[in-house]
Amino acid sequence: MNDHKNTILAIVLSGIVLLGWQYFIGGPQMEKQKQEALLKQQQTQQAQPQSPAQTGQPGAQVSPTTPPVPGAPTPPEQQQAREAAVAASPRITVETSHLKGSISLRGGRIDDLQLIQYRETIDPKSAPITLLAPSGSPHPFYAEFGWVGTTGASAKVPGADTLWTQQGSGNLAAGKPVTLTWDNGEGLEFRRTIAVDDKYLFTIDDQVANKTSAPVSLFPYALISRHGTPATLGYYILHEGLIGVFGDQGLQESTYADIEKKKTLTFKAANSWLGITDKYWAATLIPDTKAMINGRFSSGNIGTQKTYQADYLGDQVTVAPGASSTINSRLFAGAKEVAIVDGYEKQLGLNRFELLIDWGWFYFITKPMFTAIHTIYLWIGNFGLAILIITVLIKAVFFPLANKSYASMAKMKAVQPEMMAIRERYADDKVKQQQALMELYKNEKINPLAGCLPILIQVPVFFALYKVLFVSLEMRHAPFYGWIRDLSAPDPTNLFNLFGLIPFDPTVLPVIGQFLHLGFWPIIMGITMFFQMKLNPAPPDPTQKMIFDWMPLIFTFMLASFSAGLVIYWAWNNTLSVIQQSIIMKKNGAKIELFDNLKALFVKPPPPTNDNKKK
Repeated sequence: MNDHKNTILAIVLSGIVLLGWQYFIGGPQMEKQKQEALLKQQQTQQAQPQSPAQTGQPGAQVSPTTPPVPGAPTPPEQQQAREAAVAASPRITVETSHLKGSISLRGGRIDDLQLIQYRETIDPKSAPITLLAPSGSPHPFYAEFGWVGTTGASAKVPGADTLWTQQGSGNLAAGKPVTLTWDNGEGLEFRRTIAVDDKYLFTIDDQVANKTSAPVSLFPYALISRHGTPATLGYYILHEGLIGVFGDQGLQESTYADIEKKKTLTFKAANSWLGITDKYWAATLIPDTKAMINGRFSSGNIGTQKTYQADYLGDQVTVAPGASSTINSRLFAGAKEVAIVDGYEKQLGLNRFELLIDWGWFYFITKPMFTAIHTIYLWIGNFGLAILIITVLIKAVFFPLANKSYASMAKMKAVQPEMMAIRERYADDKVKQQQALMELYKNEKINPLAGCLPILIQVPVFFALYKVLFVSLEMRHAPFYGWIRDLSAPDPTNLFNLFGLIPFDPTVLPVIGQFLHLGFWPIIMGITMFFQMKLNPAPPDPTQKMIFDWMPLIFTFMLASFSAGLVIYWAWNNTLSVIQQSIIMKKNGAKIELFDNLKALFVKPPPPTNDNKKK
């Protein structure tokens, strides 16, 4: 039995190490960090800018055999408030059911977008999410498309300062594209047609017409540029930064810190896409799936402001005299909703576009978990209830395994006197003791590791649900009941201010404040875990017993900063496990230790006998 307990202890301690690493290294209080970062960003946006901005546009010209690189910096601009930066150039309004913003006629950039379906906080009156912002604002974030020439080429091409002209009038809306034109005055006419669907996908057709007497060679490019290092959560399990899938090279990711060190990463492939992603939002370039591109992640520094850019350069296009050529590209700029992202992948035949959402290494568990929860949610209309139901279904699926496991534990209890006798008989010979125990297990058809199976099953499910709650946009601001208005955020109540009765936030205290957050649901989870631990006999080893006694309290504080949905799942799972184990073990004739163990907490153990004292 001791060996059995040691095995369970090793598994449980491993789980504690994994969760503890995430808790302490990843940073405590996930939602608090998110809110602090949001507040900091809002304060910065409201303040007057003090540092210059960098604008990206076609870069230096190199040899004809080496594609030029887009995105060379132009002279920095004086920063101003976002609203002023938007008003500084003529614009075409963008308005759909999901987007609101504008396109700048200066440079033809898509640089002003808000996601009107989402708010900064759970308050429905809070500001909508701002995704893209123009150059000159405190935090520029924009997409740019165009052409660059070859070395020695004298032809003028549109750039960041080019003032385009709208052909006709009207706003950009779903089913209502707009056309921009620009004449370089030297025989080249550029025409850009921009369309948008009813969600987050822009389609850009760039055409160049050659009215000169000589052929013209150009390279099409597209870029997404972000100025200033954005606030990130900094969690290992979540990627925020530059991202892309490049043909057979697959998924490529670079955090802001990584690209600052490496400066440039290049990729050459067809069937690719690339961009910059946040936790819930992203802007990505989608070239023609058959086009060979030279992709690049890069970082620069203009003054005190860092810049990050994802761009690509297409193959050289030669336009004969009197002819024209058109290049098609797309821009995804919006929320990373699973159905929308997957829909674009299927509709456009994109290469693993679903990886824009960080499902992690255990994709094969995480995404099916989300699909199951979301399907149930569509039936009942509450993600919290969906989590409870999926927990029951998981329990049902693994019931045969759990039944076998708990039955084996019951047999272990039944033969415990024989095991103790064997240990006493071979107290001085550990080899014979193990041989005798194994023979006993064989004769009684007992698997000493069977009791570990429920724990092993729970761990991957736990992490899959953790990932779903953490990365999926659908869980953001999803309410449960009562005070839980956001399942993706920690329980907002706190024991240390008597659940709001005392008007004081203990988490602001220095050093220990980060540990002084303990909501009502984490307490419930800790109680259910305590009952589950007391359902089994106390380990004979005092050290093991102490660890098992403290474990529910440790997990209670550890999970206090986790998503409320995850804590609710854990509490519900513990409750079901207690009921399930009690029924199965009673059915197999094993004594239920729960009440005896609870009673022992309040009853002083009898003093040791003389024989025990001699031992």
